Amino acid sequence: MQKVKPYIYLPIAFALVLIIGIYLGSHMIISPEGKSLFRTRSGSFENLVDVLNLIQQDYVDTLDTEQIANAAVRSILSELDPHSEFIPEEQYNQVTDPLQGKFEGIGIQFRMVDDTIVVLQTIAGGPSEKVGLMAGDRIIKVDEKTVAGKGVPSDSIVKMLKGERGTEVDVEVFRRGNRNLLDFTITRDEIPTFSLDIAYMVNDITGYIKLNKFSATTSEEVHDALLELKSQGMQKLILDLRGNGGGYLSESIKVADEFLEKDKLIVYTSGKSRPRKESHATARGVFQQGELVILLDEMSASASEIVAGAVQDNDRGTIIGRRSFGKGLVQEQLDMKDGSAIRLTVARYYTPTGRSIQKPYEAGNEQEYYMEIVERYQSGEMSNPDSVHLDTSIIYLTPEGDTVYGGGGIFPDIYVPLDENIPNNLARNLIRSGMMFRFAFNYADNHRRLFERFDSPIQFINNYSVPAAVMGQFRSFARQNGIKASASEFAAADKVIRNRLKAFIGRNIF
Repeated sequence: MQKVKPYIYLPIAFALVLIIGIYLGSHMIISPEGKSLFRTRSGSFENLVDVLNLIQQDYVDTLDTEQIANAAVRSILSELDPHSEFIPEEQYNQVTDPLQGKFEGIGIQFRMVDDTIVVLQTIAGGPSEKVGLMAGDRIIKVDEKTVAGKGVPSDSIVKMLKGERGTEVDVEVFRRGNRNLLDFTITRDEIPTFSLDIAYMVNDITGYIKLNKFSATTSEEVHDALLELKSQGMQKLILDLRGNGGGYLSESIKVADEFLEKDKLIVYTSGKSRPRKESHATARGVFQQGELVILLDEMSASASEIVAGAVQDNDRGTIIGRRSFGKGLVQEQLDMKDGSAIRLTVARYYTPTGRSIQKPYEAGNEQEYYMEIVERYQSGEMSNPDSVHLDTSIIYLTPEGDTVYGGGGIFPDIYVPLDENIPNNLARNLIRSGMMFRFAFNYADNHRRLFERFDSPIQFINNYSVPAAVMGQFRSFARQNGIKASASEFAAADKVIRNRLKAFIGRNIF
């Protein structure tokens, strides 16, 4: 019998939306009093059960009821707000692992290059390092299945390599200088993931910390980094939250606590079924004094905005950059019995002055909500602060009398436009094409022994510069790949190209 796809079922769409009430009610959502929270006007689900039974019994075609139910869940959640979402069982680990601070697997960072898995780095102390896998190795087979040159999606590769702690996976790799493939049997283990990209001293008194997310281990990572930087003489700190899309609310509170004096309000949350809950700083912070700067951009969201808002509203530091994303909603993840989950918005959060920085989503179009970032480019906001559209009808004042605004993100104290100092079209074209990254990856991969003299990223940063001969190789590479530019154009872009190549080489090595 023909199997009909879900989008054909428009005549029963309304019934399916109601059916999801059965799905949710039977799986998890019970009030503290033990009563189901979902009720029809008659106070009963009997008619909905009858509808489901009738569809299963009498509908003209065979139905995949699980697929229908999942589609209905997505549909309902999408009508609520842009951040409530359904996580199917098959995507559960992929979605949740990045925020757990750990996962179970073989412990490598890899990239797909020319349809082949190339190991960028083995995680120190991890299973792959222990058996001798090395950066630059090409994984050709996984459990005797050829994965190189077969167009296997990277998420499928991840599923093959990840697995329960203690289980084994066989891989065969190609390593330069070896005629035959090398065989490795790797026993999977628990692998830590880090949200702190780097922490180092910019100069004798200024520290720098870059966070990529707020995971379960972020506050611990930041605490340890602050202690280490203070031991090196740090008196000032740059906290870089650019591109940080957020994560756990609890971790953002702990990070903000590092910078605020005891009893200072960090954030409070409130929702229809969630009474107001305030979070205050404790005495545990290790950088409550000293100059503090936080860097933000349009992709800084959620937990990043909580930290920035707490610092700005308490007059603790200076926010530098561009207007942040504008996510002021709080989600709770609720796991279903079947292995799926939903993330449901249960509250809004407010900065210490009482402002919500959530940008509008009343239009109900998720695509428009996320495309609002593009509108910022088109309106000129990314290059001119005068083009920022703020709701000035409601203003908030910090304790020292500074004006801050709600709605649509955190607006910085010092505005920095997008970098428009790229000297010419050649540099822009090289950056956008990804050509510099490809060249740097291949160069680093072919010359790894040249970089063994650098013991750390800091040593590399301070002591390496791209040689003139390598610049010449890159110019030839660019021309072979269709870049038509004169020697004078390359010369004008020389500084940008050198910096980018150095950054990409360092990234691939370290």
